[in-house]
Amino acid sequence: MLFLIRAVARLSLCNLQRLGFVLGWLGYAFSRTYRQRLVDHATQAGLTLAQRREAVASAGRMVAELPRLWLRPRDEPLGALVQWQGDALLDKAIRDGRGVVLLTPHLGCFEIAAQAIAEHFGQRITLTVMYRPAKQAWLSELQRTTRDRPGLVAVPAATSGVRQMIRALRRGQAVGLLPDQVPPLGQGVWAPFFGRPAYTMTLAARLVQQTGATLLSIWVERLAAGRGYVVRVAELAEPLSLPGLDDAALQAHSAGVVNREMERLIGQRPGQYLWGYHRYKAPRATASE
Repeated sequence: MLFLIRAVARLSLCNLQRLGFVLGWLGYAFSRTYRQRLVDHATQAGLTLAQRREAVASAGRMVAELPRLWLRPRDEPLGALVQWQGDALLDKAIRDGRGVVLLTPHLGCFEIAAQAIAEHFGQRITLTVMYRPAKQAWLSELQRTTRDRPGLVAVPAATSGVRQMIRALRRGQAVGLLPDQVPPLGQGVWAPFFGRPAYTMTLAARLVQQTGATLLSIWVERLAAGRGYVVRVAELAEPLSLPGLDDAALQAHSAGVVNREMERLIGQRPGQYLWGYHRYKAPRATASE
């Protein structure tokens, strides 16, 4: 399997995206559960038929791009493959020195976001991201080693990882979260996401409260025909906290703000969102230490 992954990683980005188109439609055709979930979630969000079709192909392209991203040599820069919009916001947040919490949904080529930040700002900050180890030992090791790059540190999605994130923020560093990922039981609240209750992490709000860090959203648009990506950074449209709220009310408010922000980002390119993700599932047992 590793040999196949290495072989695919050598393909050009354009050819990877062509391969991904095929993979996306094969997965859609042969998995009834995946197909039904994608259709249900996309319909819930009001996508057109054309946008749903784009989402099928986009999911396959995301999978096809992974080998190239994971196995990219450390001395091979992304360079002109990545364009930036709004990077001045991140630059200012770094200069403020209070730490930065970056929120990105499963939208576009979200896997490249961390590498792009590490390359663009790695001389000034280290970005800490969480990952959930794969069940297969060889794939878990591949994930860990390929995500640990200069300017980038991967920590487990567990209590120990949260502690590392807090320490990083207190040093003025940056952390990245996927807030549309279902957190373990007890680490989130139910909040509307495209009009349907979804168990939503409260970690972003807790990190900001405990450290005073700046909160920004970020997502990566995939350009057609292998022309690369655009990293888009923005401030949240609503404040994460309001005065006078008790802890329970604050958690509910912040979860709603985060979900609406993710909806806003997804609305910019709904055909590139991972609609097949099991976003509305019940949370699992609490993550281990």
